[in-house]
Amino acid sequence: MEEKLRLAVGIMGNASSMLLYAAPILTFSRVIKKRSTEEFSCVPYILALLNCFLYTWYGLPIVSYKWENFLVVTINGLGILLEISFILIYFYFAPANGKKKVAMLTIPVLLVSCLVAILSAFLLHDHHHRKAFVGSVGLVASVAMYGSPLVVVKQVIQTKSVEFMPFYLSFFSFLASSLWMAYGLLSHDLFLASPNLVGSPLGILQLVLYCMYRNRRTTEQPQKWDLELNCEKPIQHLKVNEENAEKPVQYLKVNGEKDDVKTKQQLQLVLTDATNGKN
Repeated sequence: MEEKLRLAVGIMGNASSMLLYAAPILTFSRVIKKRSTEEFSCVPYILALLNCFLYTWYGLPIVSYKWENFLVVTINGLGILLEISFILIYFYFAPANGKKKVAMLTIPVLLVSCLVAILSAFLLHDHHHRKAFVGSVGLVASVAMYGSPLVVVKQVIQTKSVEFMPFYLSFFSFLASSLWMAYGLLSHDLFLASPNLVGSPLGILQLVLYCMYRNRRTTEQPQKWDLELNCEKPIQHLKVNEENAEKPVQYLKVNGEKDDVKTKQQLQLVLTDATNGKN
């Protein structure tokens, strides 16, 4: 009964992991459409590649006993193909600095994977020690993979926008880590269960943040020509106001001249009357 339950959970774990590894397809269709990686990070995909390499090797009969972890091999083998595809697309559309970053992170991942495989195959001579060695390295890689979205989480909190934290990636991450945690516990394999004890709470955190900020959108920055037009309007408005401001002055001048003429005429009349009175 326990073996059947373990198999059923493993199959569900495979299905959820397949959805998790395929979730970035929507993200990269946007990258291809816009021909830009925008603010998306390559770190989660590179760490996922390392995790897939290590756990594919962990599940093979060289490390595990026969095919006891066959389900682990199948899903992580598929994960390798998908993650390599995503990384290549990201590298193609990334700017120069982005390409450099991808290369600096991917090359060490490949070297670590090869080194772990060589050391475990040639220096360790039994399944127990091989599982302990590969599982320990895989544990660190899994924790790093599940922790990599924290970079995006920081961005979400700062911008109050979930634009660059896709919902499906967060949801399937939570679902897959929860199922593989159950699979590891049923298999009495701490190297499969332990990393998912970290991944499941982090998946919950991402879902909570998504619910908090899903209705908020970052305001688009105005285009350069909009700024120029908006800047010109106040200047034109000031010029018009300056012209209008000159009109009262001119009006006062004209009226002032008219008043002076009237005053002189009145004075002349008064002087004339006074002269006549004396006479």
